[in-house]
Amino acid sequence: MRKFPSAKELAKLTDPGRYAVGHGAYLQISEWGTRAWVFRYIRQGRARHVGMGSAIYVTLAEAREKAFGYRRLLAAGGDPLDQKRGIEREQLKADAKSFKQCALDYIAAHEDGWRGDSSRRQWIESLTRHVFPKIGNLPVAAVDVAAVLSVLDPIAREIPVTASRVRNRIALILDWAHSRDLRPNDNPAKRPNLLPKRKPQVSHFAAMAYTALPSFMAELRAQPGMTARALELAILTAARPGEVLGMKWSEIDLGAGLWTVPGERMKSGRPHRVPLSGRAVELLASLPREREHVFLGRRTGRRPHPMVLMLLLQRMGHSVTAHGFRASFKTWASERTNYPRELIEAALAHVIGDAAEQAYSRGDMLAKRRQLMEAWTDYCVEPRGAGDVVPIRAERS
Repeated sequence: MRKFPSAKELAKLTDPGRYAVGHGAYLQISEWGTRAWVFRYIRQGRARHVGMGSAIYVTLAEAREKAFGYRRLLAAGGDPLDQKRGIEREQLKADAKSFKQCALDYIAAHEDGWRGDSSRRQWIESLTRHVFPKIGNLPVAAVDVAAVLSVLDPIAREIPVTASRVRNRIALILDWAHSRDLRPNDNPAKRPNLLPKRKPQVSHFAAMAYTALPSFMAELRAQPGMTARALELAILTAARPGEVLGMKWSEIDLGAGLWTVPGERMKSGRPHRVPLSGRAVELLASLPREREHVFLGRRTGRRPHPMVLMLLLQRMGHSVTAHGFRASFKTWASERTNYPRELIEAALAHVIGDAAEQAYSRGDMLAKRRQLMEAWTDYCVEPRGAGDVVPIRAERS
């Protein structure tokens, strides 16, 4: 019969390694000198290990007794590691928050680092619509592959982009919960092949031909309401729809004809100065100053959703997007003027060049951009025939 070392003999061991003590139990000494008990067994041809505690707090006799119990479990067809994980998981279920609670806590912890309020709204909207009805009340520790698939399967083929974003958001929330000991160290949302593979497609915002802008702007100015004024201002400034709809009166200097968008509301994360043309100043001066924001939803009294611009365009019978007018501006400026590419990109608040080039390009060419935006406004608001020529105001660079 094999003789195993006694507690005194084990105490003298210092070399890193694993030392058998009986019933499949081992004393494991790490390279850092820590000592712990493990139970080792073979299951379906693979070695598995179950931790049984530190040798500081668990005696040799207790380790052997626990290993003996595991041997009995194996003989009865059970699996010690699965049993231990099951107990831990049940304990986590009893103690942990729901997935919805963790999701809201995650958003609250990270929203200050997000640009503007749009990211928070997108998170809340996607989780509320697709995730919370399925797994919101589930303990976060109980979220497994089946739970994740119950969310993803109904939307994977119909709206694959949304499914991919929802999957990523679930994964981030589960990682955050694990970092706070609210669930085991596994993330079912990161499993491969959860979503069907799709051929990547490149899509662009539908844009209006710049040659149609003069007649469209006349049609738009005839439309009543703040939504029409917001779209008109977005076109005249070549700004992103969300930046215009989030505009605050404190950002505007009508006397200087300047709109300064703070970095937290910009895609680049950097402040952006927008020169306001004469028509843009006139438009803003005509609007009522009711609250902090320039544009307010008619029903909510809060910042309107960018979708209102799309709905306006649809009512007017145009199958283009509000964002697409930026492309209209860029095409006009590139094809019908001599303004340099760098100036056009600066007007669109695009970041050009690598980090070194950006470090040396500290100016925003505001004066030259003001000339460009005045020329754009003149083109948009002054009716002209199809054969008219657009005046070129910039000098060749």
